Amino acid sequence: QVQLVESGGGLVQAGGSLRLSCLASGGTIRRYTMGWFRQAPGKEREFVAAIHRNGGSTYYADSVKGRFTISRDNAKNTVYLQMNSLEPEDTAVYYCAADTNGSVYSKNYNLAYSYDYWGQGTQVTVSS
Repeated sequence: QVQLVESGGGLVQAGGSLRLSCLASGGTIRRYTMGWFRQAPGKEREFVAAIHRNGGSTYYADSVKGRFTISRDNAKNTVYLQMNSLEPEDTAVYYCAADTNGSVYSKNYNLAYSYDYWGQGTQVTVSS
């Protein structure tokens, strides 16, 4: 049973930065494709970024491309989301997700059902 615990959220002013972490236990993340999703109040959960289990491919939502960077540290079993130039529209609960079945590929990385384990989320609030 894989468990994912996010941390690093908080309150930041527009233009600021935060780094989210997702610590995995019960499994080895180097075998998994890992993703970040977010959900704002009253909105559906949306894809933010993913890093493929092959370690080389990364994917981003258009809204965060150039501002956010996903990375992984296999030795620490942790995935990160570095968020720069934050905007009020980035305010949401951010969730880490893992695909332990090898389901994610280039056509479905942005779909929540491609991932089978989820963390509880961490709140990110960006003030204007």
